[in-house]
Amino acid sequence: MSKTWFRRLTVHVAALCLLGVTSLQPVMAAMISTETALATEQRAQQVTRIQNLLQREDVSRQLVALGVAPADAAARVAGMTDTELAQINGRIAQLPAGGDVVAVIGILFVVLLILELVGVTDIFKKI
Repeated sequence: MSKTWFRRLTVHVAALCLLGVTSLQPVMAAMISTETALATEQRAQQVTRIQNLLQREDVSRQLVALGVAPADAAARVAGMTDTELAQINGRIAQLPAGGDVVAVIGILFVVLLILELVGVTDIFKKI
């Protein structure tokens, strides 16, 4: 009698597991506008451009000299708004090719400092 009880229990548990696996989840899909798709792509390009700039050795050295860890700066860039990203990329575009890296770092530092003072970020943590 205990073997048949165990077999029944096993069959019921297996059936419940199969029903749980095959349950359908509601899915929501919608069309996105061209403007939304372009804005998302543009934001990704702006973040990538600034992240690539931050990965340069001379920029990293200058950030460390200013007391900002490059990883923290990269994380803050990822959290910037579209307007802030556009401002930084606009300033970078205005710089001469092969121009003053210190100016780029200075601009980035000023933006990070403004974000810190406004309370958006917490870069300069007190230990």
